[in-house]
Amino acid sequence: MKLKLTLLVTVLVLGFGNKMAAQVPNDCYETLSLFVEPAKAKNYEAALPNYEKVTTECPKFSLATYQYGAKMFTYFVKQGDKSKIEDLIKSYEDRMAYFPSKTKKGRTLASIAQVKYDNKIGTKMQQFLAFDNAYKEDAKSFTSPKSLYTYFSLAVGLYETGEKPIEDIFDLYEIVYLKIENEKIYLATKATALIEKQESGVKLSSKDASHLKSYEKNLTAYGKVKASLEGKLGKLADCENLIPLYTKDFEAKKHDIKWVKKAASRLSAKECTEDPLFIELVKQLDNLDPTSESKLYLSQLEKNKGNISKSITYLEESCNMQEDHFKKARLYFRIAELKRKQGSYGSARSYYNKALKFNPSYGRCYLRIAQMYSKSSNSCGATVFEKRAVNWLAANMADRAARVDASIAKEARSAASSYRQRAPSKSDIFSDGMAGKTVSFNCWIGGSVKVPSL
Repeated sequence: MKLKLTLLVTVLVLGFGNKMAAQVPNDCYETLSLFVEPAKAKNYEAALPNYEKVTTECPKFSLATYQYGAKMFTYFVKQGDKSKIEDLIKSYEDRMAYFPSKTKKGRTLASIAQVKYDNKIGTKMQQFLAFDNAYKEDAKSFTSPKSLYTYFSLAVGLYETGEKPIEDIFDLYEIVYLKIENEKIYLATKATALIEKQESGVKLSSKDASHLKSYEKNLTAYGKVKASLEGKLGKLADCENLIPLYTKDFEAKKHDIKWVKKAASRLSAKECTEDPLFIELVKQLDNLDPTSESKLYLSQLEKNKGNISKSITYLEESCNMQEDHFKKARLYFRIAELKRKQGSYGSARSYYNKALKFNPSYGRCYLRIAQMYSKSSNSCGATVFEKRAVNWLAANMADRAARVDASIAKEARSAASSYRQRAPSKSDIFSDGMAGKTVSFNCWIGGSVKVPSL
């Protein structure tokens, strides 16, 4: 039995190297194993009596101590044992103290902050500051969708009680929103590669299938949080509140480039572009510092006048000046939308694809392409069967939109179902003898689709 325990713990500490293993007492192997073995089996009642001995006698022996310790105390807290809350927090703190190089600080501090919030420890301000500290210490590893939402939600609550100014809420919204979008881009890039591999007919390995499932699960979580953030911000950031806020400070701050950029950005995002204040901000911004943003706002002014061609020209200039991938994708989407509304479907698709290149989680692009495909069915085939077959392509695009963008997944799945209903039925496939054949499209859509086998 002792040999078995020693082998188990040797595996757990291999990552720390032979030098460390040689420097610790031999009984630390057995001490750790008495805790870890039942903890791995989720027999936490049996594991608990041995945890204190490990942390007291061998605190630096193995990262597994704190990994399983956190899982164990989380279990007890969820079961209603509030006496284990401080133990849970200390397990996170000890991990950071003893294994800093193997601990993602932002994630761990956010976990501590979430425990305090979930269990009503401290004031709302103290809870907020715990999340704020986690983000400022290590924003890169602060990725929990739940904690990002809690962080922002607490800030809104503090504004409502008069403890935070509205400007702070807007600033934090932009920080959290951009963080979520960047995480979505990362996950969607990974997911898209596997989806395309799958759609090409290649069967995914069990490892790849597991990864794809994880990517899609997390994309869904981020999509829901993004929607919740927008709902939480609500009417705080509508034109009715923003315009008076920035009008009041315009004369005093119109030479502050950071303030002008921020004000113009927020009015633009909320489409408060008809107000004279927005026009003044745009003129001032382009005078102070011509940038991608100033060209975007000039584009909006031209669009308001009905000068679509000039609006697109400014958007192209904005794209060329923009380095941020997320913002660049949104600019290309704007151009694609204008092109689509003009009926220039081929050009629109090109710009939607440019947007997807910079933000693979931009599901709305796939959905727009699907819509254009379906609307073009009458001009994309020599026979009724071929015309209706276009809807299979549209359905595939809508399916992809649902997989990479949870915020429109319901809408996209509904669209995909609608397109498939418009595609040839099984009886159509049979009567036309098209089962398993390939239909090519010579219109702007191009490409082909394989007819389902019966």
